[in-house]
Amino acid sequence: MKKLKEANLYRSELIPVSGKLVERYNKCLKTLGFTETKLKSFSIDGVGWSPEVAEEKKDVQYLNHGDANPHGIIISPLQKGKPVYLPFHSFDREMMQHVFRTHGDKINDITRDSAICIDFDQDIDVFYEPLDVLKYDDVSITFRLIDNLEEKQKEQLALVDKFKHDNNFIDEDIHQQLLESANAYGDLRDRDLTLHPLHFSTGSFFTRAFDGIYLLRDFIKPIVVFESKEIYKEAIKDTLHDVLIYHISQPQLIDKLKDHIIIDCNLEEMVKTSNYERIKKFELYQFLDKTEHPIKDILNNKVLFKSYLNKIDIKKRKKVMSVELYLEKLERSNAYKIEDIVDQSLYFALHQPHSSLSAEHRDLIHKLLINIAPKDILFLYWYDKEQFYESYESWDDSFRDWVIEQISNNI
Repeated sequence: MKKLKEANLYRSELIPVSGKLVERYNKCLKTLGFTETKLKSFSIDGVGWSPEVAEEKKDVQYLNHGDANPHGIIISPLQKGKPVYLPFHSFDREMMQHVFRTHGDKINDITRDSAICIDFDQDIDVFYEPLDVLKYDDVSITFRLIDNLEEKQKEQLALVDKFKHDNNFIDEDIHQQLLESANAYGDLRDRDLTLHPLHFSTGSFFTRAFDGIYLLRDFIKPIVVFESKEIYKEAIKDTLHDVLIYHISQPQLIDKLKDHIIIDCNLEEMVKTSNYERIKKFELYQFLDKTEHPIKDILNNKVLFKSYLNKIDIKKRKKVMSVELYLEKLERSNAYKIEDIVDQSLYFALHQPHSSLSAEHRDLIHKLLINIAPKDILFLYWYDKEQFYESYESWDDSFRDWVIEQISNNI
């Protein structure tokens, strides 16, 4: 990951945490019912998740009490607008933006000397069956402050009222209680520490629950897509819900998404795009072995690209160029079938969200499509960083250089 870090492409927007902030973070963990971290310094993202703490706990979802009960932590106003690097739901970043939009000023004040624990409650205590995700509707976002600061404020205000009553201003015991409260929690008299609950409505989304589920319910008929075959096999036994159920690897899924006007594929237009060029070069890279030139140079130089294209066997060559071959044949006759010429995964990779979709839906469908056919390295980085980082580890070092160049040129 060294090269990615140098190019600011690997979790580059994490916020460093040390000193007093570690103490507050641990108080949040304890308040939420989790064990504290023993780390003296680490970093966090927009929702308070830390890769270092996750590694220490050997649990990437250490801020969750099961699939149905995710949480967040705010210890700094710097978390505003920061990425959520391992979202449990595809809408997690939008929820955090909603939090800061509504309570931004109060968060700035509270995090001067305290921290905020967040509960994302969809009114589901626990998931029992895969299709329980259909119960997702409104998420209630509630807040708790460490050290029960709201209660301490009430106690301090009560002491102030008592101090003002009759001749209590000369009572040394009350003086001492006020001093102890002020030393421990500061002057809380004029601070607004009330963060009222927020609501966030969910439509279509992805969740990591049950090893990964896409719920598409803003279209003709609800569609549920499972990443796990085992969970999919369990879900199809359900006879109570009127939904369409697919595993992500089923070819019929693409057909259904097209029928519901969720995706489309215009090959004549796609071959003119940079997306297609990246995918075609990725296809060639997979067939290259013991090259005389760096992979980066081969993919960037048209002459070298053609040279190495001609060095691989004819079957592989046809696969790399299958889309263009199909379009050439189609000009002569419409008798040719795309499935006879173009590799299925390559064809799937060339699909796009339908132009009629909202920006929010386009992002979700891009994520689904890149998980179906992960061939566009730029979109893989944009829409599924976890899978991108995992794939990156297996790539040739020179190919990594090309990948970093492609991403850096499109930021």
